[in-house]
Amino acid sequence: MKRETIAVHGGFDSDPTTKAVAVPIYQTAAYSFDSAEHGAALFNLEVPGYRYSRISNPTTDVLEQRVTELEGGIGALCVSSGQTALFYAAMNALEMGRNLVSVPQLYGTTYTLFAHILPKMGIEVRFAKSDRPADLEALIDENTRAIFCETVGNPAGNVCDLEALAALAHRHRMPLIVDNTVATPMLVRPIDYGADVIVHSLTKFMGGHGTTLGGIIVDCGRFPWIAHAARYPMFTEPDESYHGLVYTDHFGASAFIGRCRSVYQRTVGAVLSPMNAFLLLQGIETVALRVDRHVDNARKVAEFLRDDARVESVNFAGFPDNPYHALVQKYLGGRACSLMTFEIRGGLPAGMRFYNALKLFKRLVNLGDAKSLACHPASTTHRQMSPEEQLAAGVGPGSIRLSVGIEHIDDILADLDQALGAAL
Repeated sequence: MKRETIAVHGGFDSDPTTKAVAVPIYQTAAYSFDSAEHGAALFNLEVPGYRYSRISNPTTDVLEQRVTELEGGIGALCVSSGQTALFYAAMNALEMGRNLVSVPQLYGTTYTLFAHILPKMGIEVRFAKSDRPADLEALIDENTRAIFCETVGNPAGNVCDLEALAALAHRHRMPLIVDNTVATPMLVRPIDYGADVIVHSLTKFMGGHGTTLGGIIVDCGRFPWIAHAARYPMFTEPDESYHGLVYTDHFGASAFIGRCRSVYQRTVGAVLSPMNAFLLLQGIETVALRVDRHVDNARKVAEFLRDDARVESVNFAGFPDNPYHALVQKYLGGRACSLMTFEIRGGLPAGMRFYNALKLFKRLVNLGDAKSLACHPASTTHRQMSPEEQLAAGVGPGSIRLSVGIEHIDDILADLDQALGAAL
């Protein structure tokens, strides 16, 4: 099926008991066993089924299947937020004393996790000076175990060269982990270009309505963990915490996601609730339509801002003079995402006056909502970073980040125009 159809039907036909065509909400903590032997078989992973909703749940299972199909993977794990997805994915590939190499253009909390939290766990994260593969390769050594990037950086708007980064990672015998939150599989499937693990904040474009937190990890199923057993023994050697299970033996090609669920979800327990899974499924049914409208509106907003004398600069990858324009053509089918940043003439004071004057645009730190949203990253999402770190991430002191919604374009432009008038 095409992705637009998968978004509506993936992972579910009808409920086998009631024949309901909407995915039921299985609001239950646990599931009964037929017998002692059945319970043991479930916990030994010998038979399929549900044991406890911290590990898996039928509603969440449909969401996992649907996003797996959308991304072209082999399996997925839903968790409570996008940050949890990122944390689990990184920890699953890394061990104490190892390191991860990342592009510098990152969401602020991702940077905080990488720069401050993982190092306290004995895992170093090295930030390249740019997203060019050569700059990442310069940081790789014998202890590097993964490369990380965001398909489209938040809020920098850069577009990573997925094919080149995947080739780099595989040349050095490691996986490429990609955050595809901003682009969504409606614009690009990183797995098609060699990525090995995909993470999403489903809270954003996939859910699309600003109501529901959720995250997901998708496993492509192609990385050869067995061939690199000496580098990734956690997949190929018995796990004492799970009665000696060998993940590559039991899960085969889906060893990565199997270990994510068995080790991190089972023991750390950042669980996505069945109600949240249900709400996210409702959002995903319309993601293709919404992304089309987001993209169309964003281009018109970017052109309006570029042509306005009150605006100093607009960072929008859809413009031919943008350094990432060619990658937008290659990976996004020429459709630049609806995330952009711009600077107003008059610097930070004018930017703050503009921000405070917005009426239709909501002032908050979310993105990917059906509503148009505005954020001042330097004082919010990237507040924990130094001015130098902010600039490396694509955040200027007066940058305004827009997540352009699906309202009528005339109303969006009218709000921007009146706010610019109030600023200058």
